[in-house]
Amino acid sequence: MKNIKTWSTPIRAEAKKYIPCPLCGSTSFVPALTCEGFSFVRCTHCSLVQQNPQPVQEAIENRYGGHSSQAYLEYELHNEAPFLSLQIKGLEDGGFFKLEKQFLRTMAPGNGNRAEQPLVLDIGCATGALLEKLRDRGWDTLGIELCGPAADYAREVRKLPVITGTIETAGLAAASVDIVLASHVIEHVNNPKVFVDEIYRVLKPGGYFFITTPNIDGFQARLFGSRWRSAIFDHLYLFSKRTLAQLLIGAGFAIEAVVSWGGLAKGSAPTLVKVMADRLAKRLNWGDVVLMRCRKASCQ
Repeated sequence: MKNIKTWSTPIRAEAKKYIPCPLCGSTSFVPALTCEGFSFVRCTHCSLVQQNPQPVQEAIENRYGGHSSQAYLEYELHNEAPFLSLQIKGLEDGGFFKLEKQFLRTMAPGNGNRAEQPLVLDIGCATGALLEKLRDRGWDTLGIELCGPAADYAREVRKLPVITGTIETAGLAAASVDIVLASHVIEHVNNPKVFVDEIYRVLKPGGYFFITTPNIDGFQARLFGSRWRSAIFDHLYLFSKRTLAQLLIGAGFAIEAVVSWGGLAKGSAPTLVKVMADRLAKRLNWGDVVLMRCRKASCQ
């Protein structure tokens, strides 16, 4: 598989402000990772790793919806195929396609068809490659994408319904979505608690949330420290499995599955060593990336 270079906007001076830890409200932090031109701190109460002071929301939105938006679109188009392959494998490991059979079975003739197809929402859908595949499999689809040119591409080329913006500004109705997907998004948002709370609100009772993010407790992060490939300027938060679970449970979700993958990045070790590291990281659930399958309570 092609080696994917993680996207990151150029490091620049931006308006910043100190904020309480969004996970626990603490204002006590200690240094965690010192990178070139920026750094991360660790909350002394809950251990969430974050940039603090943090770029203001307008600065974050400008990274993807402003002067970098066309370059971001080109990056997404260039990496579409490997991104889609990784997303499909992650969803398979997380049990998405087993759930898909249950959801789409209700649409089959003779089974008392539902009035409408089950709806899957992809937050940070980029150019819509994953949504297009899911639409072809029988899902009703909706995307949200902050990068204007990427959202335009998904709408105009793939004919997908995509909202330009964020989940917080999308204005979706409560209890209107069957499944929400958010792959490599939460580490970019200013307030992950508000982000997760809004996802919980728009999900139907019994609905599912699949969330994927870099894992700071994984083998690669421990090995490389500040040189870890996910310790980048664009990531405002670096979650461990414990801090991510705390956030999700606090929003009301029940966590049904936790899977991780990625032992060593391609090119960082001989092929045989990488293969062995990848297998071990996945088996021990100590991978570079973590996916959690969560469910909203059936009765609200």
